[in-house]
Amino acid sequence: MESPVAGSPRIALVTYDPGGQEHKDRDLPVLVAALREGGADARAVAWDDPSADWAGFDLALIRSTWDYSWRAAEFAAWAEACAKATRLLNPVGVVRWNADKRYLGQLAGTGVPTVPTRYFAPGVPVELPTGHEYVVKPASGAGARYAGRYPAGERDAALRQVERMHAEGFTVMVQPYLDGIDTEGERALQFFGGRLLHASVKGAVLAPGTPYDADKVAHPDVRPWHPEEAELAVAEQALAAVPDGAELLYARVDLVTGPDGRPCVMELELIEPNLFLDLHPRSVPRVVRAVLAAAG
Repeated sequence: MESPVAGSPRIALVTYDPGGQEHKDRDLPVLVAALREGGADARAVAWDDPSADWAGFDLALIRSTWDYSWRAAEFAAWAEACAKATRLLNPVGVVRWNADKRYLGQLAGTGVPTVPTRYFAPGVPVELPTGHEYVVKPASGAGARYAGRYPAGERDAALRQVERMHAEGFTVMVQPYLDGIDTEGERALQFFGGRLLHASVKGAVLAPGTPYDADKVAHPDVRPWHPEEAELAVAEQALAAVPDGAELLYARVDLVTGPDGRPCVMELELIEPNLFLDLHPRSVPRVVRAVLAAAG
């Protein structure tokens, strides 16, 4: 691996501190090595590292800050400060908007097909479905944290989850469970530099009876996928509706089959999406070129 030379762009790949445990981001060492081979001075830096000098970087690229939803206010303050010190991508306005899943309601308001979602802030009584299976989860979360799946009419366990989430300050989301996930999976369309990079599909995350506060495998049975035209169209429609979307460097659009049999947006991952480069090694050069261009 070549060493960076004087004048090389300095790039921070922003991640989390694993605290002595094995790091979960398998893309991270691949990207660090590839960027260094491309002539950059690239290094992985934890977002909450008090010794990090963000002004010393030409670009801070958020990659795997996978603990941010536990510390949402602290992370938002970091993003604001980092964006003042250097170029932050994705930009801080996008980070703020995407950190709260109420964006799904905003997307739906522009005509983007989305999973039907209702929101209940702390103190607001929650209305639970009685005629179909449903999901309860926080409006600020990642990795299926605090996401629970309940059969039609189930109330007691769901209300206990709601009570805990409201006590911890979370806005609660209630969505129908779309059973197409169990047979067709959840498709993830990855964009980089404004173009489709690759796509993947994963199995269902929420098995029946799994406690909402149990650790879950965020990407079970993930494998490459070739998106259909309808999926690509919905993904592009969603990205076009993002405020300041022209400034996006990367994006992942997670799609499922809706009640009408057509693709709809489950989530829009604009902060720290897993790129699944281990499944798509041919995408690494494109990512490197886009990151180097963004670093100037």
